[in-house]
Amino acid sequence: MSPLWTFVAWLATLAFFAPVAWMVLTSFHQEADAATNPPSPLATPTFDQYRLLFSRDITPFLLNSAMASVISTLLVLALAVPTAYALSIKPVEKWTDVMFFFLSTKFLPAIAALLPVYLIVKDAGMLDNVWTLVVLYTAMNLPIAVWMMRSFLAEVPKEILEAAEVDGAGLPTVLLRIVAPVAMPGLAATSLICFIFSWNEFMFAVNLTATNASTAPVFLVGFITSEGLFLARLCAAATLVSLPVLIAGFAAQDKLVRGLSLGAVK
Repeated sequence: MSPLWTFVAWLATLAFFAPVAWMVLTSFHQEADAATNPPSPLATPTFDQYRLLFSRDITPFLLNSAMASVISTLLVLALAVPTAYALSIKPVEKWTDVMFFFLSTKFLPAIAALLPVYLIVKDAGMLDNVWTLVVLYTAMNLPIAVWMMRSFLAEVPKEILEAAEVDGAGLPTVLLRIVAPVAMPGLAATSLICFIFSWNEFMFAVNLTATNASTAPVFLVGFITSEGLFLARLCAAATLVSLPVLIAGFAAQDKLVRGLSLGAVK
């Protein structure tokens, strides 16, 4: 049965990869070739769509997305690691209730909170500000990070921590020099997931920003029109916007695989 399951796994991989490959291929076509039915994958490749992207100045949108995603991810890790430490290695009283509280914050659909959040941000004078997105993305990803980091930190050998305490190491030293290196795969997995969620977030970005703080997903929507052809340009923009996430995932893939499987097998 092993060769059969291997074949099924390859089929599933190709099925998931096919739309991405088609998007990249279409991004190198002219609009007329991309809109043909049936499609013409062997059409003459061109870089016109990418030149058009940079002529429309995509750089500020990418910078806004990078700033909001990176800063919010760092803030999430800075808050989630001590919290997970208190809930796993040094469990507080009724820690299960605390974990349920973090989980309950994800019960409310984001669209239901859009109007109150918009009014609060408007009254605070923070509309069209990238720091508003940083705060929102941090709040959105923190519960997920706490849940993930708790399971990762629960696997840290307590003997190492006890030895550090005997040597007189304080909490900051324990977190930075002992817990962080041991739980590095979990940190990589958590940070990458939080980064992806922040990078792809659209609803708050499109409703709370206008020109100064718009992110890459908002830029993509600008290519969708009711008239004319836009498929090749949209595929080129989507390919370019996807690159930072793909690069981050490829750079951390060894730690990512170890982190996602950490604690799965006893």
